Amino acid sequence: MCRRFSLSAELDEVREHFGVQRVMYYYKTRYNMSPTQQVPIVLEQDGERVLDEFRWGIIPYWGKDCVNAELSTVRVNPTYRKMIETRRCIIPCNGFYYWRNEGKRSCAVRVVLPGQAMFGVAGLYEVWKDTRKEPLRTCTMLTTVANTAIREFDSRMPAILTADQANRWLDPDIQEMDRLMPLLQTYEETDMQIYPVTPLVGNDQHDTRQCIQEMDLKLAWFKP
Repeated sequence: MCRRFSLSAELDEVREHFGVQRVMYYYKTRYNMSPTQQVPIVLEQDGERVLDEFRWGIIPYWGKDCVNAELSTVRVNPTYRKMIETRRCIIPCNGFYYWRNEGKRSCAVRVVLPGQAMFGVAGLYEVWKDTRKEPLRTCTMLTTVANTAIREFDSRMPAILTADQANRWLDPDIQEMDRLMPLLQTYEETDMQIYPVTPLVGNDQHDTRQCIQEMDLKLAWFKP
């Protein structure tokens, strides 16, 4: 399960990469996003591609926050099936965080594409009203089977989309499950890079550039 990621790109880069036409919140770079925090998403709204901010973790009626949604669940769960028809989004990011364990030692690592390039992950969103009748806007990240790089840390990984897949994922005219599910494939490229970072990424309040900076491996290991 992916529970932390970053988007250390400037707004102009995000807008150009995803073809964003309207920005709905005060954008700032984020270096350490975690569940229940507000995170950026890209969605189609009233004929425009919009960058907005939603709470990471859909709150379903059947249980706790759904930070990640597995494809096997999406296929059979009627709530997810309805969302995938009309409430799809892309979660922009340029790095995921995991923990590498060796005996009793742990080391925080960041997984990136070459050049720490930005990419989009398939997501779903929901808007509902809380007990005070205030709208609560939430999102979840879709996951696929992990590739060889991620398998060390988890059996699942975020569903990374190519530019063409992202355009089709956001296309409101495509609503059929059979046309959408093939877009969610495991990222099989072997060019993912992994490097150690500060263990402070485990702190939800620590959201600075230090989180994405490579750390000396000898100093990165610690005993929890």
